[in-house]
Amino acid sequence: MIPAARRHRERHSTDRVGWLRAAVLGANDGIVSTASLVLGVAAASATHEDILVAAIAALVAGAMSMAAGEYVSVHSQADAEQADLERERKELHTDAHGELNELTAIYVRRGLEQKLAREVAKQLTAHDALAAHARDELGISELNAARPLQAALASAASFATGAALPLAVTALSPVNLLIPLVAATSLVFLAVLGAVAAHAGGAPLLKAATRVTVWGAIAMAVTSAIGRLFGTTG
Repeated sequence: MIPAARRHRERHSTDRVGWLRAAVLGANDGIVSTASLVLGVAAASATHEDILVAAIAALVAGAMSMAAGEYVSVHSQADAEQADLERERKELHTDAHGELNELTAIYVRRGLEQKLAREVAKQLTAHDALAAHARDELGISELNAARPLQAALASAASFATGAALPLAVTALSPVNLLIPLVAATSLVFLAVLGAVAAHAGGAPLLKAATRVTVWGAIAMAVTSAIGRLFGTTG
């Protein structure tokens, strides 16, 4: 028998898809939106104090918006999951044989022989019928079940973390160098974020870093141009 400490344990990138996507999306939004706002306000010839206030407001408002949006979205998903589970629970009570046939058919479609699929369905039904149907029929498991509050807090935290980076640069930069410093450092932050996310997800580093950097640069350039336009005509 192989000792427990020496057993092979596989780690797959898909195990991290849920939290990785939320964390990267939040941090990316925090960097891009805050840096873009700072550049837009700075391009309109605002004072350093006004730019800093705008950046702080962007961090707070963005984090709250991300939290609220994620909470509502994930709560809707959780409500739908609970409704499906309740429906499945009733069907198991009123038509146990039909549900067993349904579970058997699922395993047959996945490649098991009819006899083996039936036996697997019987054993899983005896162990926990609702869990078996939730996982294999509805695609709901303990690992991917919707958690609204957790999602809201994670989104707010990741956004605030991302937004804090250009905010810190804004606070420390002199007015005459603020625009190039915020733009350059924000692009570096985005490239690092893209590379870290790609590494965690097992994707090519350069491609991911380039993708987030290019889109961030476009967002900052457009916002800066608008700020400069209004600053000139104002």
